[in-house]
Amino acid sequence: MLIRTYGIDVFTPACDPGAVRYSAIATLDADIAEALPYLNATLQGGIYNQAARAFSWRKDGHYIVFHAGHIAVSNVEDRDGALHAVEALIALVNETWERRGELAPDFTSHERPTAMSLYKLLPQTNCRQCGQATCWNFALKLSLGQAPLSKCPPLQEPAYAERLGQLEALVPPSSDV
Repeated sequence: MLIRTYGIDVFTPACDPGAVRYSAIATLDADIAEALPYLNATLQGGIYNQAARAFSWRKDGHYIVFHAGHIAVSNVEDRDGALHAVEALIALVNETWERRGELAPDFTSHERPTAMSLYKLLPQTNCRQCGQATCWNFALKLSLGQAPLSKCPPLQEPAYAERLGQLEALVPPSSDV
């Protein structure tokens, strides 16, 4: 077990007074920097920065950052949810660390695709079937992990099969919210 004890601070962000969303930071008793390449190898859609000793990831609408000495999660509905999220993330780190012998660490620094790179691959029909006013708006949502590719019906047409394949390589399945 890598993380044995930790402290948790749950709060509403100072930048959003009166917010109804919570953030939490767990201060760890262990340095988890060596576990980050294994998280990078197993959690799709994350961004690993080896120099900063950090791995950021989005899951279920939460923003999560794993640092060498702490784990932060934001955009959580309530205090109990924030506590539960931190506990689940600590369990995830510990489980990943325990499995490191069967995993190949990934030291690649992945980057999120830009909205423009995604937009260029979309059908650009502005059909609104995805719920957005334009394909550009949909590309913005895709780049932020706030929309799944499956929301674009034209992409399912045979004429766009190659573009869909390229988009699937850029937009991880974990973004399929």
